[in-house]
Amino acid sequence: MKSMLKLSLLAATVALAVGCQKEEAPKTDAAAPAATEAAAPAEASAMQFKSDDDKAAYAIGVSFATYLKASVEKPKEIGIELSDEMVLKGITDSFAGNAGLKEDEIRTVLEGLDARVSKKMAEKAAAKSAAALKAGEDFRADFAKKDGVTKTDSGILYQVEKQGDGATPKATDVVKVHYTGTLTDGTKFDSSIDRGEPATFPLNRVIPGWTEGLQLMKVGSKYKFVIPPELAYGDQESPAIPANSTLVFEVELLGIEAPAAQPATK
Repeated sequence: MKSMLKLSLLAATVALAVGCQKEEAPKTDAAAPAATEAAAPAEASAMQFKSDDDKAAYAIGVSFATYLKASVEKPKEIGIELSDEMVLKGITDSFAGNAGLKEDEIRTVLEGLDARVSKKMAEKAAAKSAAALKAGEDFRADFAKKDGVTKTDSGILYQVEKQGDGATPKATDVVKVHYTGTLTDGTKFDSSIDRGEPATFPLNRVIPGWTEGLQLMKVGSKYKFVIPPELAYGDQESPAIPANSTLVFEVELLGIEAPAAQPATK
């Protein structure tokens, strides 16, 4: 939500009202400059500048336009339509010293935009979270009916794909695993296999579903875990994992390693 507010309010507002905003655009819009250049490469390369000052002024305009374009387009993703023509008119009028709104009016309008963006983003997040919660409940109910599936008291579902004969880790152990994590629709969000390197970590420093689940395994085992949101990331949202998501992990326990040495006390 914060990134959207920076785009809609800081970029589209402060940049127009003050004309000097140095905050970087979010990484998600990093391709925008390339797209702008690709749209008219011939014109840009053929332009002649009378002086370095003219060239710098032009560069400021292109940079500002790229940033402003993202600021106008981002709100459209949540149903707020900001007219390109009105944005350009606001710039033109402001440069001409003939702005159609006073400073206090601009502030009021933009505070209203900020509030609308916040509301829309909250509604969108709530709908996405509710959908993820329902999808997870349905998935767990179906998975629980499969052969060989066990449910723990906490609500973790697991299926043994391969049973090893090694030691079983404790919560305080450091474990080495290969794993793949997906959402209930099969969307992959993480994989040590794809990275080509096993993951090693203290078992008591991961999500509760992992801390509990891996203590059911022996070294050499491969399990499939279905972890409800309250034992995963709960209502926290990330770009790859919606809030209240049920997570599916295929985990192979490769080994148990000694905990990292503690720093010596002086």
